[in-house]
Amino acid sequence: MDAARAPLPVVAAAPPPPVVTPPRADLAAAVLATLAYADVFSHPLTAEEVHRFLVASRATPEEVSGVLRLPEVRRHLGREGECFTLASGAGSVALRRRRQQVAVRMWPRARRWAKALACLPFVRLVAVTGALAVDAVDLGADIDFLIVARSGRVWLCRVLVTALARASRMGGAPLCPNYVLSEAALAVEDRSLYTAHELVQMVPLAGPQTWRRLCEANAWVADFLPNAGWGASPRSVRPAGGAAARLLERLLGGRLGDRLEATLERWQVAHLERKIARGQLRGGEAAFGRDGYKGHFDAHGVRILAAWRARVDRFAGAAG
Repeated sequence: MDAARAPLPVVAAAPPPPVVTPPRADLAAAVLATLAYADVFSHPLTAEEVHRFLVASRATPEEVSGVLRLPEVRRHLGREGECFTLASGAGSVALRRRRQQVAVRMWPRARRWAKALACLPFVRLVAVTGALAVDAVDLGADIDFLIVARSGRVWLCRVLVTALARASRMGGAPLCPNYVLSEAALAVEDRSLYTAHELVQMVPLAGPQTWRRLCEANAWVADFLPNAGWGASPRSVRPAGGAAARLLERLLGGRLGDRLEATLERWQVAHLERKIARGQLRGGEAAFGRDGYKGHFDAHGVRILAAWRARVDRFAGAAG
């Protein structure tokens, strides 16, 4: 072959240099704020959980993992295996595992009582909230529930739910139905990081249609926890109600039920107000009226947010 016509050697093109995107400054602050919130509960988080509960910042899992490797972030953190904590915090993997073991023992009981609650008349949604919802339960803890009731039957429903909760105290971990909402007033007024966490972590066990409506009415949650997947369709959620519940709802769905509801509302609200006036209950964040009952009498959310802000302020001070 003529040398002038010989094929040119194929030279492989050099791969382009990798594109390295510097982490956003706000993302480092969000990661630390997220771990600071978990530290209030002495609860270590995996990198995946830091991403899911990232405070007020959208990011990919890869971006969050990159921030967790930054020296200026790592100096504030401790690490055990796959879990991250604040360096000055009290959280530990051993504590998290002990709490998980308690939760494993409590979940069957919670599911049984949720099934019983869902069979009561006028109940439209039953969901587990609080520590059990995130498998972080200490010994002796209550099982917290959020209940949604049919509009106009909140206080009748609360009487039935409370009676069942008192019966539960004879057999171990008691039920604490500290939220009873009307299906006509699903939008939660207290819009805070604490409430957003409570809603996102909630585990619905009965009433899938009402659960979806609750998510739609509280779309603001995504402003606080944009990566949490708020509003995702629940799995293995049974319908609420039953034959007996439907029969009782027909009997108490008219004027007789209206009069009973009005009487029970006046009696229960007056009873709660007397206990607050006597100092037997602290007002805290409690709220009650025609469209719902929120039995948070110890200002738990306020204390949690204050503790979180104190930790965040320490990071701000350390950064100058």
